[in-house]
Amino acid sequence: MLIVLSPAKSLDYSTPSTTDTHTTPDFIDHSAELISVLRELSPAQIGSMMKISDPLAQLNTARFASWSKKFTSANSKQAIMAFNGDVYEGLDAASLNTTQLNYAQSRIRILSGLYGVLRPLDRMQPYRLEMGTSLANPRGKNLYAFWGDTVTQALNQQLSRQKAKTLVNLASEEYFKVVRPKVLDAGIVTPVFEDWKNGKYKIISFYAKRARGLMARYAALNKISDAEKLKEFDLDGYQYIPQDSDSGRWLFRRRLAE
Repeated sequence: MLIVLSPAKSLDYSTPSTTDTHTTPDFIDHSAELISVLRELSPAQIGSMMKISDPLAQLNTARFASWSKKFTSANSKQAIMAFNGDVYEGLDAASLNTTQLNYAQSRIRILSGLYGVLRPLDRMQPYRLEMGTSLANPRGKNLYAFWGDTVTQALNQQLSRQKAKTLVNLASEEYFKVVRPKVLDAGIVTPVFEDWKNGKYKIISFYAKRARGLMARYAALNKISDAEKLKEFDLDGYQYIPQDSDSGRWLFRRRLAE
């Protein structure tokens, strides 16, 4: 079993990491190729392409300019510790012990527009480049064309080392589109999280994102190697709903006091 997550827009490079253990991303040369394309763009072009404010465009232009193929403790941080959005609040990597972080390193992968796919303890330099960005590059018109089968083959390589070949999709639709099911040597399971609101169950973005991180955390806490065990996920009150699930879509619901 392998879990995939989306990255986060928010980053935290000020809080010290709780571990010194680190690895290096597998596709630095690919990242460098994208960086060379991005460095040709002005802050205004970056802002327009990414649909971000002028200050954010300036910030990311500076990040691309300073990006280096050499990853150090001064310019980078482990991905699982650097990402700081809703998913990663649910995952709460800083509270995981060494054994649990080792589990994450072997069973979790983070999809990335710039890095392709990251292991949790891969050092990562700060960036913003969403997978859906229409960045024309030597390989095509966008990042899906750029990464091609590379990400899927990387996932296959890790899955080949595991007995239960199931990919658990805890990524967003935008990011999971970089995975090519026809090339993937595994079945795919997508957990869906719904909350009760205004008289019915629905997907509430903030809660759903956080639940994805919580499920990854649950897997690490319980050292889960068989995806079927994820049906027992019960953090924060969620419960598996078998009658509304199928083999590829697992529904989890909770009803908080209104």
